[in-house]
Amino acid sequence: MAIAQSLLPEFDHEMRSTRTLLERVPADHASWKPHEKSYALGSLALHVAQLPMWAGMTMQTAEFDMASPQARDDRSFQGTDTLLATFDANVATARAAIEAAGDAEFMSSWTLKAGDQEIFSMPRVAVLRSFVMNHLIHHRGQLTVYLRMKNVPLPEIYGPTADSAA
Repeated sequence: MAIAQSLLPEFDHEMRSTRTLLERVPADHASWKPHEKSYALGSLALHVAQLPMWAGMTMQTAEFDMASPQARDDRSFQGTDTLLATFDANVATARAAIEAAGDAEFMSSWTLKAGDQEIFSMPRVAVLRSFVMNHLIHHRGQLTVYLRMKNVPLPEIYGPTADSAA
């Protein structure tokens, strides 16, 4: 089985689960933070919506420099509909890049840098699993806590939640 074909079922499941969570982000609480050092709810949701973009970038480039002007992102939460449109576009681009890649592309190295400092360098398939998927899942988990704290019913992700259980 090709690497892309082994990754896509998991990718599709995680993106569906993530979308159902993003659909529930209350725009009227976008500036709310559970702690002064935490992301605001809208900022965290936007970060989750933008993370799939890294899959396309990983498959289409050999490296990314966090110190470059392209790394600057001044976008802000603009409402749940815009959030979902951003997420959907990023997922479509990411999925197409994964689906189109051959095994040799997945095994070639990708590097994340910050100026002259190399943060990591690993095969693209590992970048997709750790830096993209696990990173998204981590922040999605944070978002579930935020939504629970705002009394927003949580969707099923890996099974029933207290909100979906009978």
